[in-house]
Amino acid sequence: MNQPIVFVSGSKGGVGKSLTAMAVLDYFTAEHRYVRLLEADTTNPDVWKAYRRNVEGEVASLDEIDGWINLVNTCDANPFKAVVVNTPARNNDAVRVHGAILLDALKELARPLITLWVINRQRDSLELLNSYLEAMPGTVVHVVRNGYFGDVSKFELYQSSSMPETIQQRGGKSLFLPDLADRVTDELYSRRITLQEAAQQLKLGDRVELQRWRAS
Repeated sequence: MNQPIVFVSGSKGGVGKSLTAMAVLDYFTAEHRYVRLLEADTTNPDVWKAYRRNVEGEVASLDEIDGWINLVNTCDANPFKAVVVNTPARNNDAVRVHGAILLDALKELARPLITLWVINRQRDSLELLNSYLEAMPGTVVHVVRNGYFGDVSKFELYQSSSMPETIQQRGGKSLFLPDLADRVTDELYSRRITLQEAAQQLKLGDRVELQRWRAS
């Protein structure tokens, strides 16, 4: 089995997709694994701006069919590199229309498709997730509860729904992304630096907070 394709999604803005994508890239690079980034958030390509000096990748739209074809071709040409796709807020629309192109190619690519679905505490996060599950059958989806919106107990809508069981039945997990202090995330985005660079360049207190978060 070749390296995975990792979709970081949520199909809405402000849930923490970019920070989650940075965490995934940070993990792969820290493990010295080959990785490639496809930044599909063409409006706010924050992840690409931070990682373009350190990780191979490009900014490309998945709104049209050509983007999905190019994604498959990129995965085919780089079988030993994990491909991390940071998706835009509107991604579910394109997934419904063009997602089958990727699904139909997975067997020949010999790659698993893993989705990290980032949620806040609002109902539409779950509604959008359900729509994504219907559009991408047979794939593994992990739900990431973003700690920025509170601890695990605050995600009552998700916990009390049937979604955790559905996710588990598909081989996924319910994960928790710890909150990272706003002052640190502000530095990341304003300076356009990677998590590893930030761990070396920020002031001591900020570095300690970032290292705590990275370890979690």
